[in-house]
Amino acid sequence: MKLFITGIGTEIGKTVCSAILVQYFKADYWKPIQSGDLHYTDSKKIETWTDTPACHPETYRLQLAASPHQSAREENIQINLDDFQLPETQNSLIVEGAGGLMVPLSDHTFMIDLIENLNIPTALVVRNYLGCINHTLLSIMALQQKNIKLEYLILNGNFPEDTERVLCSFIEKETKIIRIPEISPDKENITATAKQLTITKL
Repeated sequence: MKLFITGIGTEIGKTVCSAILVQYFKADYWKPIQSGDLHYTDSKKIETWTDTPACHPETYRLQLAASPHQSAREENIQINLDDFQLPETQNSLIVEGAGGLMVPLSDHTFMIDLIENLNIPTALVVRNYLGCINHTLLSIMALQQKNIKLEYLILNGNFPEDTERVLCSFIEKETKIIRIPEISPDKENITATAKQLTITKL
């Protein structure tokens, strides 16, 4: 099982959700691009929070906490899709993107192009806020246009019934739903949540 964790925006809990799935599937973890926070990377968080068999090294480690295309330009680096290769492993693999689908990697390529290039299904992390329906439906449409399989819709936190109903009515029947409660990210909570995780279909 290989899965790319993306989201409808930034700061919506992709790393926490990735950690729970790493723990649930007993999976390896790979963050292709780390942009900023090199003192405490998402890979380090996963190592701290989970019992992952392996965290594979990032393809790009960029200093500036900004969009990857801007961070790369600060260091005179050009991010090239051909530089990304899925790590070889016998385990399941959770791959975590940076930001949402249309985060630029260069002036002409985006995170969604990396997902398409890696050719693995996605899990879309959604968090409730004013505008999340619009951002979610646009993200699902973008995946559909690229024929990228949406394996899971991850509802991270609490949602009003009306919001959840619209979100779930827009996905394909094959897409499964994962509901993750609000938690403080640490190893105890990640482990407990992974043990109680339920995956449902429409």
